[in-house]
Amino acid sequence: MLSKNIEKALNDQVRIEAESSQIYLSMASWAEIHGLAGIAKFMYLQSDEERAHMLKLVRFINERGGHAKVSELKAPKTTYETFKEVFNEVYKHEVFVSEAINELVHISITEKDYATHNFLQWYVAEQIEEEAQAKTILDKINLIGDDKGGLYLFDRDLEQLSTNGSTSGI
Repeated sequence: MLSKNIEKALNDQVRIEAESSQIYLSMASWAEIHGLAGIAKFMYLQSDEERAHMLKLVRFINERGGHAKVSELKAPKTTYETFKEVFNEVYKHEVFVSEAINELVHISITEKDYATHNFLQWYVAEQIEEEAQAKTILDKINLIGDDKGGLYLFDRDLEQLSTNGSTSGI
């Protein structure tokens, strides 16, 4: 059985994951209308992945005797100046999500809820991957600089990776 404190903290994370999905969906739309099909495809996949993370939390809360709640979401940003700005936002957002997961882990330890602590370890590992992926992408973007040919190749590479169903090999 979940304590009310942990139930609330997990429900806050449900909202964070839902908002993450919306953020990536908005980024996908922006990239798509700017002719960046690879970045759009990558962001659509990221949006789906964040929604899956949200659903995993919802099921866990309900299975543990809590009540997962669907809350109002903050509208995401819809316009960006450059694709580099998009990926800077991705990285900052993933760091924010990692901090939220770490706080959840702290609460679960403080309350001696080891089942929740164990469940959250998947999210801890996932966030390590998400941050590393965002950092790798930013490193590649910095290598490209203002080279339009580099942007073309980068976009194409993201599209091919996304077509293979995995974005972890970036």
